[in-house]
Amino acid sequence: MGLFDFFSKETKENKESKESLDKGLEKTKDSFFSKLGKAVMGKSKVDDEVLDELEDILITSDVGVETTLKIIKRIEERVSRDKYTTASELDKLLKEEITKLLAENNAQDIKSFFTNTAAKPYVIMVVGVNGVGKTTTIGKLASKFHRAGNKVVLGAADTFRAAAVDQLKLWAERVNVPIVSHGMNTDPASVAYDAVKQGVDSGADIVIIDTAGRLHTKVNLMNELSKIKRVMQKVIPDAPHEILLVLDGSTGQNAFIQAKEFTRATEVNALAITKLDGTAKGGVVIGISDQFKIPVKYIGVGEKVDDLQIFNRQAFVDSLFKKK
Repeated sequence: MGLFDFFSKETKENKESKESLDKGLEKTKDSFFSKLGKAVMGKSKVDDEVLDELEDILITSDVGVETTLKIIKRIEERVSRDKYTTASELDKLLKEEITKLLAENNAQDIKSFFTNTAAKPYVIMVVGVNGVGKTTTIGKLASKFHRAGNKVVLGAADTFRAAAVDQLKLWAERVNVPIVSHGMNTDPASVAYDAVKQGVDSGADIVIIDTAGRLHTKVNLMNELSKIKRVMQKVIPDAPHEILLVLDGSTGQNAFIQAKEFTRATEVNALAITKLDGTAKGGVVIGISDQFKIPVKYIGVGEKVDDLQIFNRQAFVDSLFKKK
């Protein structure tokens, strides 16, 4: 089973992944709908007061101000145009508008998740601040790719933290894939170069490079990531094919700030939003997708390897609006 077959299969609804998604979004859903229920209680129509309440609910669910205003404007237009009158119809309106918004920024054709399907090896450079679940995400991706019958090479280029190098080595051992590591306090670009070269020499399908998660200064971050890219391009001219930014969904607005910093520093073209199971801030997925126009490719809804899921916008919205 190849890469695309595996991920195509994973995007199809299956019972286990649906249950994981429902469970992972439980806190967001409970918080959101308890607030929404109170907002429309006793109301017979969608009026300005209901919309003001909805605006507050979306903002406090970390959807973000700009995206919230966009959603409210669309709902106001539909209420006016289609003569929606009852507050009970608000759920339906909201679900439809959020689905549309996500559709504008997230391709669902599986091959469009990969920027260069002909590339071999397909090189993924993973970026993000420390503590967002970056190394764990790499490990889970390596496991999924490997199980799909792909040859995977990992590169431990977050050389500023011994824990990051050691953690990635443990994942490589657990998943049974090779890893290139020069240890701590070594040149990250050199690690990336050797990992990509090993990927080419060994006929690997995927090379995943971990990078340092420091945001100490924007200039240093930009320079470091640029250097890593330049040395990889000595081996594969169009590498990396994917720059995957990992964000911790539980940090809410901090995730927006991190997305802003990293999209300035490098050409991020995919997002993974982790730790959604531990937070009521799942609305951050909607806001970040809308604000940065970068596809959310993966979401993390639990600890298990299979709890890192391909982001399926329809399944996400269905789960968010699922009544108990």
